[in-house]
Amino acid sequence: MDQDRDIALEIVLDVWQRAELFLAGLMRPWNLYQIGIALALLALAWLLARLVRPRYHNWLRAREGWPKWRLRFGLQLHRRMVLIMFVLLVWPVVWLMQGVTWPSRSHLLAIIGTLAFAWLAIALLTRFIANDIVRKVVRIAAWVWVTLIIVDLTDETRQLLDSFAFSLGETRFSLWLLLQAAVVLTALFTIARFASHAGAANISRSEDLSPSMQVLAVKFLQVVLYGVAFFVALRIVGLDLTGLTLFSGAVGVGLGFGLQKVVSNLVSGIIILLDKSVKPGDVISIGDTFGWINTLGARYVSITTRDGKEYLIPNEDLITGQVVNWSHSNKFVRVDIEFGTAYGDDPHLVRRVAIEASQTVNRVLSARPPVCHITGFGDSSVDYILRFWIVDPSQGLTNVRGEVFLALWDAFKAEGISIPFPQREVRHLNGPGTAQAEIT
Repeated sequence: MDQDRDIALEIVLDVWQRAELFLAGLMRPWNLYQIGIALALLALAWLLARLVRPRYHNWLRAREGWPKWRLRFGLQLHRRMVLIMFVLLVWPVVWLMQGVTWPSRSHLLAIIGTLAFAWLAIALLTRFIANDIVRKVVRIAAWVWVTLIIVDLTDETRQLLDSFAFSLGETRFSLWLLLQAAVVLTALFTIARFASHAGAANISRSEDLSPSMQVLAVKFLQVVLYGVAFFVALRIVGLDLTGLTLFSGAVGVGLGFGLQKVVSNLVSGIIILLDKSVKPGDVISIGDTFGWINTLGARYVSITTRDGKEYLIPNEDLITGQVVNWSHSNKFVRVDIEFGTAYGDDPHLVRRVAIEASQTVNRVLSARPPVCHITGFGDSSVDYILRFWIVDPSQGLTNVRGEVFLALWDAFKAEGISIPFPQREVRHLNGPGTAQAEIT
């Protein structure tokens, strides 16, 4: 430990001495005028950016057919127009000065141009990282590391970071090793993310796969890509994976007890995707929830109801509970409506009028004609049931029932058919004789 501390102190002193020499060198005349040239080029780049930005913005807005990623990349170019103009200006000046004067007279300006180009490339490339926090961390780390490479301080920095270390068993973990792992993991995960998105797009365009199999294929592809990226990153960094076997076994036992429900939902999600019992777009009822499936997740199923609420139903509930899938094998759904008419109305007329009235509703299928049957003789009415078919249950059931009821009301009113309601008679008995007869 003391040896690592001495090495770190020696490296810091060496870097400090080199920094003093560099600052002293900046005071030389040929370095000062290079700094002046760089500042002048930066001012000129700012003026050119002010002129180019509006025209480029209007041109970018006219690109209607471009995909989103290309438009976002174009927007990043618009935001960094000053740096782009500076890079385009500084390198011709460097090449001109290298041709007409000594190389040392343009050395500092070349370093500034290299830093500007590296920072621009890093800013544009890291924009493809989706997470904002990860993107900022990677961008800052890449800027620092590229700057160290350009100013030739990588060896000292590596030794300094490697001196801060701790041991876990036979494995030595240093700050340099952890930073390497973070960078490699981020890079490989970013590549895996782009590959999974590209693969998901190709899978979604495949007409040979059902929606549920498409979701399963995408999930499997993501697990494989991210898993491969993780283990490849560990191997690149140099960690011994055999030492993780015992640790992973202990963690697996702990997860088996602590995350039992999570694992159950994961397995249930795989079963749902394999047996194709539900798929995105299906209209289902589970408990009091009625809606259509938006997505099939690894842990839950997203269901959107008619009132705009989104329910996240655990996958286990769809496996163990009773689910009504209104569009499992096909989207034809039969809807039943019960009503009653007075005993004085002709039942043949009632049935005919009810069928014709229901056929006036747009969502009622004419290919499967409605039917109407008598179901019984009630206390106040003759009871009927009207059955009709629809093919779009995702548009709602209550609203189509309401439209059919309204059509029945108008048709019955036009034909003089009455809809009775229960009536009760209350008799008030007076007199001792009547009361005596009522009691007996």
